[in-house]
Amino acid sequence: MSAVDETRAAWAELAHRTLPQAAWLALLRAFGGPRDILSATPARLASVISDVDIARLRRAPDDDALARMHAWLADPAHEVVAWDDPDYPQALLELGAAPPVLFFVGRRELLNRQALAIVGSRNATAQGRDNARAFAHALADAGLTIVSGLALGIDAAAHEGALAGAGSTLAVVGTGLDRVYPARHRELAHAIAARGGLLSEFPPGTPPLARNFPRRNRLISGLARGVLVVEAALASGSLITARLAGEQGREVFAIPGSIHSPLARGCHRLIRDGAKLVECAKDILEELGMHAGTATSLSAQLTNPGDSPLLAALAEDPTDVDTLVARTGLATDAVLSQLTELELAGIVAASPGGRWQRRR
Repeated sequence: MSAVDETRAAWAELAHRTLPQAAWLALLRAFGGPRDILSATPARLASVISDVDIARLRRAPDDDALARMHAWLADPAHEVVAWDDPDYPQALLELGAAPPVLFFVGRRELLNRQALAIVGSRNATAQGRDNARAFAHALADAGLTIVSGLALGIDAAAHEGALAGAGSTLAVVGTGLDRVYPARHRELAHAIAARGGLLSEFPPGTPPLARNFPRRNRLISGLARGVLVVEAALASGSLITARLAGEQGREVFAIPGSIHSPLARGCHRLIRDGAKLVECAKDILEELGMHAGTATSLSAQLTNPGDSPLLAALAEDPTDVDTLVARTGLATDAVLSQLTELELAGIVAASPGGRWQRRR
C-alpha cells in the first residue's frame, strides 16, 4: 500500500471514533496527520486531549469492521474526503461541527457548489411528491445542487426531480456507503452515484441505526444555503432538519397546504415560527439572490401553447383534468405532473373544482 493509500486508510479508520471537533483539531495540530495520531502513545495523547477522549480514540474497530472498510476502499470510485482535502465542503467547515472524514461516491465538484436541501414526509401524498420533483427540477435548472437524505417520499422525489434537471443532487445517508437504505432505492442510489453524489460520515458497514439519522440531518442542512420543507407532520424528522438549519444560519422555506391535512401542519408551524412561505421556485431563488437564468425545465420551454399539447388543450376558461386527458391523450399522472410544474412557474393556475387555466 502506498503512503497516500495508508493516509487515506488512516483517515477512514479515524471515522470509527467519535470525538468533539475541538479534540480532533488539537490532535491534528499536535501530530500533523491521521497516521501519527493512530500511532501516538497514551502519554503523548494525554498532553493533548482528555482521558475520556483518549479512551474513545483508542477504542479500535474490530477486525471485521476494518476488513469491510479496506474492501470498500479498494474500489477507486470510493473516496475519502477528509479535512486536509481541498474538496472538503467549505459550508461544513464554517459550521464548527464538521466531521473530520466523509465517505463519498460521485462528482467531487458538487461538494462545494451552491445547494438547497429539500426534505419532507416519508409518507408523502402524490401531490407532495409532484411538488418536490417540480421544485427540485426548477431549482437544479437554476444552478443549485439539491441535497436530501435518500428516504422514502419527499426525499426520493427531490432526488428524481434534480436528476431530471440541468443540475444534480447529493444524497446524504445515515449508513455506510456499502449499503442502500431503504433497499428499494438501490436503482436511485446508483443513478445518484453516477450523476450526482452519495455522502456519509459513517464508515462502511454501519447499519441504519436510529441515532445516526439526526447526525445525517445536520449534514443535509449544513451543506445547503437553505432548507425547503415540502410536507411534514408535527412529529416529522424534517422539522429537526429545519431547526438545525435555523441554528446553522440557513434559510428555512415551507410550502403551505390544506388546513385539513396532517402533512401540512408541520409546514404551517414552521411558517408561524418564521419560515418563508413559498409557492414557486422563483420565491426561493429571489430570497437567495439568484435568478432562473437559462433554465431548461419543461415549464421554461413550454411558454408557447403551440409547443405543448397540454397548454394547447387548456382553454382560457377553467378546464378539468379528465378533459385535458381526453384532449391530449396523455396519462392522468403525466397531466398532473406537468400541471404542477407549470403552476410553479406561474404559467397555469388552479381554479375551484379541480379545474385549470392558462395565466398567460
